[in-house]
Amino acid sequence: MAATDLHTLLKSLRVWHPEATELRPFDPAAAPAEPLPLFTTWFAEAVAAGQPEPHTVSLATSDEEGRADVRIVMLHGADAHGWSFASHATSRKGHQLSARPYAALAFYWPVLGRQVRLRGPVTAAPAEESQADLHARSTGALAAALTGRQSSPLSSLEELRTESEAAWRRAHADPAAPSPTWTLYHLRPEEAEFFQGDPDRRHVRLRYVAEPDGGWRRELLWP
Repeated sequence: MAATDLHTLLKSLRVWHPEATELRPFDPAAAPAEPLPLFTTWFAEAVAAGQPEPHTVSLATSDEEGRADVRIVMLHGADAHGWSFASHATSRKGHQLSARPYAALAFYWPVLGRQVRLRGPVTAAPAEESQADLHARSTGALAAALTGRQSSPLSSLEELRTESEAAWRRAHADPAAPSPTWTLYHLRPEEAEFFQGDPDRRHVRLRYVAEPDGGWRRELLWP
């Protein structure tokens, strides 16, 4: 596509079309004292509103030289330990988190015009917890984990097919097969921001900031 065609296409697009998006009122004064209950409510509302794949989230990390990287992962849970996702410790993001154990997450639910952004330190769960997380998931997830070598150079799609078919056979034969490098990560937010879009562009942004005593400070941000 020519650059001019791309620009024309971009100008033709609309954000939060009324036929696809419901911009709900958000009163930050009524928000809970901690971010997790509000996240749980917003997540459930996104599911109920029909948001496709609301559990997918952008994960931003950085390498040893501080260069940023981002990709989409799946949320595995959110509780007192933090917001959880998983990957191989030997993957690109695994190496980056080992070198710089700090990351950011960004959820986007356009059906409600909402974003949730979190950032904070990341810790790796113990091996037992990581394996339990893997084996609680689907056969396909186990097969993908057993295929391994995530982010490593691949010689051909045929090699991938061969390795994947072997991993699927093993996953069916042994649902408890271990994947030693599979790691569950917990991001414990130091900041959590909730963004609610507004049709008049008076977007509401509420940020929670962790305090040293374990509590949270809440503040509004200009849109």
